Amino acid sequence: MSKTGVLLINLGTPDNCDFKSVYNYLTEFLNDSRIIDLTKLSRWILSNLIIIPLRCKKSAQAYQKIWAEEGSPLLINSRKLQSALAAELGHDYQIEIAMRYGNPAIKTALKNLQHCNRLIAIPLFPQYSSAATGSAIAKLLHELAKQWNIPELKIIRDFYSNPGFIQSYVDIIKKNIGNKKPDLILFSYHGLPERHINKSDCQANCDRLKSCPRITIDNLYCYRAQCYATSYLLAAALGLEASQYQVAFQSRLGRTPWIKPYTDVTLANLRQQGAKSIAVACPSFVADCLETLEEINIRAREQWLLSGGSEFIFIPCLNEHRTWVNALADMARRCD
Repeated sequence: MSKTGVLLINLGTPDNCDFKSVYNYLTEFLNDSRIIDLTKLSRWILSNLIIIPLRCKKSAQAYQKIWAEEGSPLLINSRKLQSALAAELGHDYQIEIAMRYGNPAIKTALKNLQHCNRLIAIPLFPQYSSAATGSAIAKLLHELAKQWNIPELKIIRDFYSNPGFIQSYVDIIKKNIGNKKPDLILFSYHGLPERHINKSDCQANCDRLKSCPRITIDNLYCYRAQCYATSYLLAAALGLEASQYQVAFQSRLGRTPWIKPYTDVTLANLRQQGAKSIAVACPSFVADCLETLEEINIRAREQWLLSGGSEFIFIPCLNEHRTWVNALADMARRCD
């Protein structure tokens, strides 16, 4: 009897934290037309002659700060999730992980799943964006198109409002805050250039400075709106008032406008407003990686404490948390 294949796709990681490995990773990543959505020539010049030479050393140093003896934290966490999900779903399912950039590659994962006549693909990005989810799906379809026998395919495009996903983050937040009472919880999401929102055909009445309106047909593909939708649900489940949480966006790159408000600017503003204790969660990530471990738990923490903040509570990602494993298993079973 053929098994059902479940393919978990995350963004990617270099093979090691040395300069050459990071250079190769950034070259693949930044030459993707869905990441830098310019003409081919403009993208090549910007990526290969400007961004990569300027950022590679700095990125390698950032990876070195979080690299574990076993390797990349993202890959370690992904493999733990793979094992936990396999145990939960049982022998009728085969679980593989893949990275959009780097290894294990989507092509390799599909080869491992070649005897499955049904395939469930879950890009591990809760909120849809063309740069992450869209790129992962496009690469998956490109690789599948090379196969003579193409399996029945189901793709989970997003899960920003999935009850199991929301409950998983609620459990993680409660566990890590415990009896502490931070002045505010900051939900920090990965940022995108504003032009990506324009290209998503968002027609909602939104100034893109304040909270996004609820999801409707007008903003169905709006990444920013989906991030706010996740935040509304988390805040409601945690019993937070509007004054007890904020939403911000991290990881901006270059001079082009990115979606606002920015995480580092928000942290500075909160200190000016007198906040002393803060908890930071990153609900656009399901596995701890460079953006959570280095950008938030090292750099943002340092910014907060050096500016006079007294407490910075880092909320880890879901990783292989039991509630999250159960939620993923439920998603897979509903597709099968």
